[in-house]
Amino acid sequence: MMHRIFTVLVVVPIAIALIAVSVANRAPTIFTLDPFNPGNPALSVQMPLFVLLLLTLALGLIAGSMVTWFKQHKYRKVAREHEVKEEREHRANAVLPARTV
Repeated sequence: MMHRIFTVLVVVPIAIALIAVSVANRAPTIFTLDPFNPGNPALSVQMPLFVLLLLTLALGLIAGSMVTWFKQHKYRKVAREHEVKEEREHRANAVLPARTV
């Protein structure tokens, strides 16, 4: 149920906005990597503006995900160490004979 509400309230409006932006920005645009000679055909590519916008969005999502992944490395390492320690303690406690009073 929550998945459906999330889809309706978040994903559908974002999809509608992306479709509207894509339809409105179909004109070809020249993207160049050479700021000093924009007419250089070796470092320029012509594509619709919406493709450039969507590629930029995708690259930003990938870069942000990678930064988050690398920044959380130390926390994942500590969690793994705690899991190993708990598993070792669990095995040690399972091997001990039961005490009789």
